[in-house]
Amino acid sequence: MSDTTRVVRLATRGSAQATAQSTVVAEALMAAHPGLRVDLVFVETLGDQRTDIPLHQMGGQGVFVKEVQRAVLAGDADIAVHSAKDLPSVTAEGLVLAALCERRDARDALVGATLADLPHGATVATGSVRRRAQLQSVRPDLQFVELRGNIATRLSKLPDGGALVMAVAALQILGLTERIAEALSVEEFVPSPGQGCVAIECRSDDDETARLLAAVDHPATRARVSAERSFLAELGTGCSLPVAAHVVDGRLHGFLAGDDGQVVRETIDLGIDVAEWGPLAAALAASMRARVER
Repeated sequence: MSDTTRVVRLATRGSAQATAQSTVVAEALMAAHPGLRVDLVFVETLGDQRTDIPLHQMGGQGVFVKEVQRAVLAGDADIAVHSAKDLPSVTAEGLVLAALCERRDARDALVGATLADLPHGATVATGSVRRRAQLQSVRPDLQFVELRGNIATRLSKLPDGGALVMAVAALQILGLTERIAEALSVEEFVPSPGQGCVAIECRSDDDETARLLAAVDHPATRARVSAERSFLAELGTGCSLPVAAHVVDGRLHGFLAGDDGQVVRETIDLGIDVAEWGPLAAALAASMRARVER
């Protein structure tokens, strides 16, 4: 079937952020393949349904993607669009990670106050054990409360005299960057693997759709995010510890915290051979895990 008659059904969550980033993907695909039509198929995930349960108690990764993936596997959609940070490190059977779009700003941001301006004992709202561990490592006086819901809901829950933590990319896609009090450095506050990147999956036997998606794949982002995912994969899909990995300027920043509050940070140069980035990232994760488990 030619691009001029092809309709691609794009499965996505229905949140404002997911809809906005899926619309960007749809527009990019239609620009790359004139005549192609992309229709959005909205799917409600477990993470959307159970906003009363902290993410780390629900298993963390996968709670925002499984139902979207099932829509593609069942033939109800052709592609699945996700925030790459939500994807488990092992691709679901029957699917292929066909495109990793050019990464936006991967940093975390404080809304409400800068880190320096937060008074002693101030409350910070975040649903992420990673963000909590990183902030606590530099400001052990801070108090933390859970934060769930869509972007608008979270922004409405700003603690009095405190702050909340959000991804810069999420605020960018919704045009809400004016809410940012401080964007945190990726070296000290290392993002989740894949943060700021949109990932697109299709069925592993759907070569035609994979060909269409190749047009929006960003090789440099794929290399960096693949290394970050290798770091995560080494720790295992069941890892519930606060973990972070981010590649920037050819360097991999890793973060891991133990159950006892011990924090391990490492940074390595990845070199120029991209084929070695995955093994190097996995080796770093194994070394850091050994230090946490001592």
